[in-house]
Amino acid sequence: MSPRILLRSLSAATAAAAALALTACGAITADDATGSDDGSFKIASYIQQRIDDDKPMRIKLSYHDPSLAFATPISSGMKRAGKELGADVSLIGPTGGDAAKQVSEIQTLIQQKAVDGLAVSSASSDALKPVISQAHKAGIPIVSFNTDNPDSQQMGFVGQDLKGSGKSQAEALRKNLNGDVKGKSVVVFSVDTGAGWSHDRFNGFKEGLDGSGLKIVGPVNVGNEPSSAYNTVESTMSGQSGVVAIAGLDCCSTTAAAKWVAQSGQADDITMGGFDLLTQTAEYISRGVLNFTISQNPSEQGYQAVKVLHDFLSKGTEIKGVDTGAEFITRDNLADATLED
Repeated sequence: MSPRILLRSLSAATAAAAALALTACGAITADDATGSDDGSFKIASYIQQRIDDDKPMRIKLSYHDPSLAFATPISSGMKRAGKELGADVSLIGPTGGDAAKQVSEIQTLIQQKAVDGLAVSSASSDALKPVISQAHKAGIPIVSFNTDNPDSQQMGFVGQDLKGSGKSQAEALRKNLNGDVKGKSVVVFSVDTGAGWSHDRFNGFKEGLDGSGLKIVGPVNVGNEPSSAYNTVESTMSGQSGVVAIAGLDCCSTTAAAKWVAQSGQADDITMGGFDLLTQTAEYISRGVLNFTISQNPSEQGYQAVKVLHDFLSKGTEIKGVDTGAEFITRDNLADATLED
């Protein structure tokens, strides 16, 4: 039987500071009511009873769009953790990135007491913030993964430093550009310009280009349907001149833009950087169409999201944020890289 978890409560101010540091811990005391006035965390009595009865922890990963290729390695890592830790795990979420549906699905889990630990990759930070608070007040330990929600009541974040990775992408593009680029343009594409992760990456990207003299066009929203995404890239590029670089802020805008570069015959004239390493992405790197892509290790995101929650529940281990890193993939190290689809 697992020992009852008793940890010291955090004040609201301390909890806020911990969240900013991407770490969290809290008082874990059985309580079915809403959270305490000072914002400290109280574990739901039904979860505590499952811990005391040594039952497998039910951990759900709510991903903003499981239909995306990026969800496959996340699910793989999640299942690996579930098998290793003896947890009951599943990947849920709305097809198409519908924030309202994601909120509704999470609320149902809370109301039905059908989850012991929850990790959320949000379709919209603003839309998900209230339901993250609902889970926290209901006594369900909750973290964010893949997409951060730093102003919410999440207890930690598992994933890449999104702003930092966007800045690194811009800096790498600058290093790959030759000659005077002042007055030239870089076009930026995203599958969802309204998403928090896209905002964070783009803000970092802008910071990385500061002082370069390059004009930024975008970010342009392409959506996640491949043919539609390509058509959007094509129509966008037809109206541009002086473009020396293209950036994709995610897996699927990267492949759509790289396809356009390849078919337009401008691979020698346009420097391109993207994110994630799908099979298509690797092919474009091998062909010299794409200069580099940045992997954010989705399998590790799935694995660590489960592990930090399970360790918190079963051992009382303090939840800490996990930075899954930003690995640059080029022709030089492509053979050693792991595909993400």
